[in-house]
Amino acid sequence: MQDTTILWADDEIDFLKPHILFLNEKGYTIKTATNGADAVDIFKNNNIDLVFLDENMPGMTGLETLTEIKNINADVPIVMITKSEEEHLMEDAIGSKIDDYLIKPVNPKQILLTIKKLTENKRLVTAKTTMAYQQDFRTLGMSLNDNLSYQEWVDVYKKLIYWELELEKLEDAGMHDILTLQKAEANTQFSKFIEKNYLKWIKEQDSAPMLSHQLFKKKVFPQLNPTSPTFFILIDNLRYDQYRIIHPIISEYFRLEEEDTYFSILPTATQYARNAIFAGLMPLDMEKRFPEMWQNDEDEGGKNLFEEQFLADQLKRTLRRDCKFSYHKILNIDEGRALNDSISNLMQNELNVVVYNFVDMLSHARTDMQMIRELASGDAAYRSLTLSWFEHSPLFDLLKFLAQKQVKVVITTDHGTIRVKNPSKIIGDRNTNTNLRYKQGKNLNYNAKEVFHIRNPHDAMLPKLHVSSSFVFAKEDKYFVYPNNFNHFVNFYNETFQHGGISMEEMIVPIATYGPR
Repeated sequence: MQDTTILWADDEIDFLKPHILFLNEKGYTIKTATNGADAVDIFKNNNIDLVFLDENMPGMTGLETLTEIKNINADVPIVMITKSEEEHLMEDAIGSKIDDYLIKPVNPKQILLTIKKLTENKRLVTAKTTMAYQQDFRTLGMSLNDNLSYQEWVDVYKKLIYWELELEKLEDAGMHDILTLQKAEANTQFSKFIEKNYLKWIKEQDSAPMLSHQLFKKKVFPQLNPTSPTFFILIDNLRYDQYRIIHPIISEYFRLEEEDTYFSILPTATQYARNAIFAGLMPLDMEKRFPEMWQNDEDEGGKNLFEEQFLADQLKRTLRRDCKFSYHKILNIDEGRALNDSISNLMQNELNVVVYNFVDMLSHARTDMQMIRELASGDAAYRSLTLSWFEHSPLFDLLKFLAQKQVKVVITTDHGTIRVKNPSKIIGDRNTNTNLRYKQGKNLNYNAKEVFHIRNPHDAMLPKLHVSSSFVFAKEDKYFVYPNNFNHFVNFYNETFQHGGISMEEMIVPIATYGPR
């Protein structure tokens, strides 16, 4: 990329300086001209790899300039940029063998995408995928600035994941750079969306998306049938992209009845989000209803030790009838095998709940163990490791057994996780919790632009440890680091997978219902 030299001819080149600076930062050399004659001279006297050509310039037109350049070297890709979408101009340009055309106004990332496609196409397995993403790129980019609804945000995220998985097949780092930029931009806008709407969702749930505490009521209880079991399987910390790669395997054995998403509550952490799922309550209500079971951040002991009791209470409170159920939490392969050995004992239950902690353990192991860091060095490798685990796991064996029975299977998670890249400095007292994506405490000191601050936790239906306690949530791919030992913690946690804060990856959560084939 550093050896790529681009000629950009446009009579309004001064207005394109931000684009040119952006490309310079990406390692490209840009030579500019304000008319066709100068463009031809520059092309003659330099090794040019790509030409951006304005269609409407004084003197020689863009098409005339294109002809001159093609006569000098017909192999150099030329991209025509025009303000007009008139058909005859398109036909003339295409007839003159341009390699691409763009309609003004163009944005820097759109230009970068075109450069990647035309100068690195030898590494593309299929041009069709690239062109399809290019067509979607502009649409997605424009939609990010719209006033999107929560369902439209789900659609944006699903589209980005679709392209991430498609482009992964091309093994083209340049294309992934483009997608990564667009995903980062999307998360910036998504964080603003959450800041604007989250507290409204808590107060006015009729206009809100489905949240963690509503999951059983809306998605599980309607599936219950006293004559055949429903299995609710929660794979802790499973992102939507990870679900998408295991879904094809599951669908070989089951018929997909519904694929949906819901929004994890804040904090997107097991202690809050998963307990809310099983209790059918927001954390503040859990603290009031179960004062002896609810664990706050500064309390000693495990934070999710009472899920079975929470679920029993929710079943009794909501169904208002007896419901025979089981609850199993699987922490290792031996526990998974033991469950499978006793599966016939569960077939008389109306509801069977299984929590698999593997993906959560994988994300924490990636933080703590160098070997796992190397095996899961990025999002694609993290997905691959998840897929490999699933294919050889007792969970897959369990699903293959259930596929032979007349059962419903609901698969979901409690929250996702994001690979953090940008440290955000924060100061808190010694009682401040240790999570890297959210902090709860008194007198927190932070960069206001980098966090979502909930000053009164009760507004978000969160417990308040002290009168002056508040919550701050890291946005996008940031993670909290204390100023003392800053460099040590940055080196240790950078590029690790974390959860608890605000991002599409953490908050937009998959839930799928499968039935027998």
